Amino acid sequence: MTYQTLTTHTADGIMVLTLNRPDRLNAFTLVMMQEMIAALDVADADDDVRAIIVTGAGRGFCAGVDLDDPDAFTSARPDMTSTDPAVWNDPANRDMGGVLALRLFNCLKPVIAAVNGPAVGIGMTMQLPMDIRIASTSARFGFVFARRGIVPEAASSWFLPRLVGMSQALEWCYSGRVFGANEALAGGLVRSVHEPQDLLAEAHRIAREIADNTAPVSIALTRQMMWRMAGAAHPMEAHQIDSRGIAARSGSGDAAEGVASFMEKRAPVFPDKVSTDMPGFFPWWDEPEWEMAARKGEPK
Repeated sequence: MTYQTLTTHTADGIMVLTLNRPDRLNAFTLVMMQEMIAALDVADADDDVRAIIVTGAGRGFCAGVDLDDPDAFTSARPDMTSTDPAVWNDPANRDMGGVLALRLFNCLKPVIAAVNGPAVGIGMTMQLPMDIRIASTSARFGFVFARRGIVPEAASSWFLPRLVGMSQALEWCYSGRVFGANEALAGGLVRSVHEPQDLLAEAHRIAREIADNTAPVSIALTRQMMWRMAGAAHPMEAHQIDSRGIAARSGSGDAAEGVASFMEKRAPVFPDKVSTDMPGFFPWWDEPEWEMAARKGEPK
């Protein structure tokens, strides 16, 4: 596919998705959201794609929303005093970063963020549903929303506390300050920090470890199990899904190959494909609807 705001390159099972507006520090637009979702759709549908690396062209990862694009956050202009649920349930109210975050949440392939430079606002929050984040020494991070008179978006109020803990999440969001890669590492936001020239090599090394040694269906299931159980009310919910997964996967060709390759001391060649061999219980959830109920005590 040809994109306006990004490029993709797939080789040896790894898709590199590069945000490509370097003259604007890869600032986020509605078109970028749409194209990122389209690229994720391509990756999920392609059994040859085993992992996705997301990075930025030039010296930035993503400098936040492009202020010249009035629709980059939302196209809605509601009456902010209204108490009518219908006003707030208008799909036009939906935050564009959140639409992207939810698509990343539903992805079937591991996603690695290689943060090569400044990443603030949506440039930061879009990383939270990605699975592994690594940073260049030149990376800078910021949850700057309160300094702009708005609030965190892209479902980050769900993701961020789960990744770094409530206190750290609130301190970064309350202050709105921009901080460096070492603080991001100390706070648990990123896995590791690398010199700029080593960043993509490390991202590829991580992706290669996944692509060369693991079963694609198992990875797709594991990704959804981990993310969705992060919000489970009781470990029984995890036990129910784990048990179904173990029962389904134990009888698969992948399981037989996993044992055979281990015994024969060779690299595995897993036969099952994400496109055709996901177990019958998948997906096990009902996707929540956009609409919210009326506030307590108000007529529905």
